[in-house]
Amino acid sequence: MLVDYELIRRAREGDGPAFNELVAAYRKRILGTIARLIGRPEDVEDVGQEVFLRLYYSLDQLRSAEVFEPWLYRLTANAAYDYLRKRRRRLESRMADLSEQQVVLADAAAGEKVDRDEGQKKRIREAVDALLDRVSEEDRVLLTLKEVEGLSLKELGEIYHVKENALKVRLFRARQRVLKAFTAARKTAAGVSSSR
Repeated sequence: MLVDYELIRRAREGDGPAFNELVAAYRKRILGTIARLIGRPEDVEDVGQEVFLRLYYSLDQLRSAEVFEPWLYRLTANAAYDYLRKRRRRLESRMADLSEQQVVLADAAAGEKVDRDEGQKKRIREAVDALLDRVSEEDRVLLTLKEVEGLSLKELGEIYHVKENALKVRLFRARQRVLKAFTAARKTAAGVSSSR
């Protein structure tokens, strides 16, 4: 816990300065989690603001201070899910309006603006994002919380409201789906390169 239970209790009872301390304590971690979940740095602040708004309006529903962190991560995951669903709908409509040539030209222009190191980092991020896009949002969020954020099985169990054994099965299956997507992507890439 980054804060003590007394601060959470005071914030739950409507103490504004206590709530501000909560936000200050968790802001960096929550924004980092959101950045890894949604993959768009320019939208992280907006989603983070949504998380803290949800926290403000629902803090009085928190059962006890001991479950605050898993509860906050659940709010964060839900806000990220909502963002991803809205983004997918917007992206589908925008991409449908572009010709294939416009998409290729936009990609080329973006590639010229970054230097070699940044370009390599970007390609790696895109490859990981593309791989994670091949699995469900649930798998993406679960694996990000476990593998990137480093949450324990106990913490994840509290977020997802399932027992550790059920969570182990979910994680195993999510990892298998990512591995299957990776294998399929490699085969596709090998097929493209061998046909040249």
